[in-house]
Amino acid sequence: MTTDPEPIRERAAAALLAARDRTRLLTTCVEEGDLIAQHSPLMSPLVWDLAHIGNQEEQWLLRTVGGRDPLRPDIDSVYDAFAHPRAERPTLPLLGPAEAHGYAAEVRGRVLDVLERSPLRGGPLLDAGFAFGMIAQHEQQHDETMLITHQLRTGPPALTAPEPPAAPPGPLPPEVLVPGGPFLMGTSTEPWALDNERPAHRRTVPPFFLDTTQVTNAAYQRFVDDGGYEEPRWWDPEGWAQVREHHLGAPLFWRREGGQWLRRRFGLTEVVPPDEPVLHVSWYEADAYARWAGRRLPTEAEWEKAARHDPATGRDRRYPWGDADPGPDHANLGQRHLRPAPAGSYPEGASPLGIRQLIGDVWEWTASDFLPYPGFAAFPYREYSEVFFGSAYKVLRGGSFAVDPVACRGTFRNWDLPVRRQIFAGFRTARDAGPTAADAT
Repeated sequence: MTTDPEPIRERAAAALLAARDRTRLLTTCVEEGDLIAQHSPLMSPLVWDLAHIGNQEEQWLLRTVGGRDPLRPDIDSVYDAFAHPRAERPTLPLLGPAEAHGYAAEVRGRVLDVLERSPLRGGPLLDAGFAFGMIAQHEQQHDETMLITHQLRTGPPALTAPEPPAAPPGPLPPEVLVPGGPFLMGTSTEPWALDNERPAHRRTVPPFFLDTTQVTNAAYQRFVDDGGYEEPRWWDPEGWAQVREHHLGAPLFWRREGGQWLRRRFGLTEVVPPDEPVLHVSWYEADAYARWAGRRLPTEAEWEKAARHDPATGRDRRYPWGDADPGPDHANLGQRHLRPAPAGSYPEGASPLGIRQLIGDVWEWTASDFLPYPGFAAFPYREYSEVFFGSAYKVLRGGSFAVDPVACRGTFRNWDLPVRRQIFAGFRTARDAGPTAADAT
């Protein structure tokens, strides 16, 4: 990426403005009561997310980068995500909707002035506009969180979007052989990459087979219909305990009625589309399906090698299709559509081996715990990644239809608790392969 400050300034401004347009949409499409309500104890009220976005922007871009006097230091503790669990946030003295909108707008106006005056060099926060990119990603991540809240809320639809394009005709192979060998995992050069993506380091994985597409609703329904939720041998013990305690029998938002499966999606009830990637399944459900199918979840390293490595050239790309930023022909990103595209879509976004939809549509659970890379250094604060490292969290890769391109790349790492079902997560499966002649050369 260029170090000329003007293109960087333009990119940062565009990313911030795009994020705010989306935030505005998500917080103006419902009545005030829906903004202040808590639609699930798993999620914050929408108005909390709105003011939190403004407060993080004020702290990092106005105070830290711009050196400006605090605008609203009195609310810092209210919008500290680590001080207050989501379930208790409605009890806090939150800004009301109008005040939250006004605060976020005032912060943004001052931030754009800081951006205009910044040299965008002279330290790790400023170099290549990192701090501005970090805040744009932070806002987009909260926009995805707010979209999850919209999915959890009851009532009529509040959001609309066009349908994703149909998948091109023609069969695809069910799986692809990914050759074994080394590749460069992570990044040391992506200017807005976050700390857990760094540093780039050499990894070697044995050859393996990976599904060409994510597991579909139709495939997952076969697991359900075969009694998958009634057979403990497929389940991790903790996952089986979840099944028993919460009487799970299908993905979240599915229900059986009149001999068919229906689902709720952003206020609509519809027949579960068989050719879409399955959505709203926990890590435990993904792992159980993989065992039932005689397969397994890919490791994080396997997923990234399949998504970035070109065996023909030995290059490790930014994205499966190359180094170009994602476009509408590459992937289903940015809330352009309010659902995953059919499995097998976006051939222009395929990997060199022909694997489809590694970016966008649904987050993909991996088998890996969320751990630091060798040489990891927390930046610019420990709470972004470091406090989550360990066996409690599982890694998700690839993004979803709810993820903006600024917060999605071949090295981007997401993580969550293995019980989580409300997130826009699905999966694909893998299996081991023996050594091949190509691996020996």
